[in-house]
Amino acid sequence: MKQPDSVLPSARDEILRTSGDGPTEQLLLCTGVESTTHDVKTFTFEPADPPGPRPLRHAPGQYLTFAFEIGGAEFHRCYTIASPPTRPHTASITVKRVPGGTVSNWLHDHLTPGTALRSRGPLGEFSMHSHPADKYLFLSAGSGITPAMSMTRTLYDLADPADVIFVNSARSPEDIIFRRELERITATSKNIRVTHICEAEAPAEHWDGHRGRLTLDVLRQIAPDFRDREVFTCGPPPYMDAVRRMLTDAGFPMEHHHQETFEAPPPTDTPPAADTPTFAVELTRSGLTIECDAATPLLEAASRSGITLPSSCGQGMCGSCMATLVKGAVEMQHNGGISPRDRAQNKILLCCSTPLEDLAVDA
Repeated sequence: MKQPDSVLPSARDEILRTSGDGPTEQLLLCTGVESTTHDVKTFTFEPADPPGPRPLRHAPGQYLTFAFEIGGAEFHRCYTIASPPTRPHTASITVKRVPGGTVSNWLHDHLTPGTALRSRGPLGEFSMHSHPADKYLFLSAGSGITPAMSMTRTLYDLADPADVIFVNSARSPEDIIFRRELERITATSKNIRVTHICEAEAPAEHWDGHRGRLTLDVLRQIAPDFRDREVFTCGPPPYMDAVRRMLTDAGFPMEHHHQETFEAPPPTDTPPAADTPTFAVELTRSGLTIECDAATPLLEAASRSGITLPSSCGQGMCGSCMATLVKGAVEMQHNGGISPRDRAQNKILLCCSTPLEDLAVDA
């Protein structure tokens, strides 16, 4: 698992290089909407700010956090940039309609070319750019295919010699996202092999490929050398949990396994230790003051007090809960959702900041 010697570092690194300033806020203009499957659409954007087209620098597998105004309320969601950085003047996200989902249904029903959305990013370390290797294994399920697709498109566009095995799980053949494009990539690339696993047949199509769910036996058939590959996994949490258990049981070196989820972790029910100090936190914009102990993130303390603040991932990744620290000090354990420039301006992420003293926060 090493960086391929035959890659042209200058060309590859220049294309994959992201902005040194970290995540930025910008207005993106929707320029196209395409139906990808019966319940999945792809939305293409370009920067709305003049002058003319500008490159949207990102690493393959990174994501953007979008802000949506729906029904008088503001919602934040993280969506992977499914397009590759090798096509730098546009960025696309691919979204599955979720029954009852506020944002996904709004996107499917109301987002049209000409609509502008606020975004922040790129964000995330779930990228082959952060973990270069000469052999990759991409494991995806459902709409978790998008970061693997961005990485696959990038390697394909660069004619990169890295060996790729891409295993995608779907409910049925009609639910396979990017199916035709992946078939074309497999047919025209010497280094990229894509295999789909379907749980059931589609009403209009018999499925001759792998059936059921991904198991260790199936993985051994598709990728006998999986232990020698850099593995990236994305999909619903139960899928990722199953993959992690499967690889661990198989003796896979887990330092070479990477996964990503935008699911916010549930609040902890564990009470703090009796000697944990508690501080007053003034929310200056709301005009409210809450109590927060030194072991509880500010966002969770606000939620326990009945106060809803903007948030999305809950893991210090997306930046949607960013606020200005007006007074006091915090301990912040983030996962890349805040840039050094933001920190220099006294910005913090409420989901992963705990108080060290009494605070005042612009929230």
